[in-house]
Amino acid sequence: MSKIWKYACAGIAAIGLAACGDTMGEQALIGAGAGAATAVVLGGSAVAGVVAGSAVNVIYCQENPGKC
Repeated sequence: MSKIWKYACAGIAAIGLAACGDTMGEQALIGAGAGAATAVVLGGSAVAGVVAGSAVNVIYCQENPGKC
């Protein structure tokens, strides 16, 4: 994969984090998916991506409910 493609996919996955979900479970699930996708595209650990993405999305959505 080219670097441009990797960064484009990472950007799309990051945008997916902005879609919060209505419940904490949905927020965790959306964040986990975006985190895993980003990690795989960038060649990182999918498990670490799931954990980080889930946590970051839940925290962001709980702290900024008006932006979700």
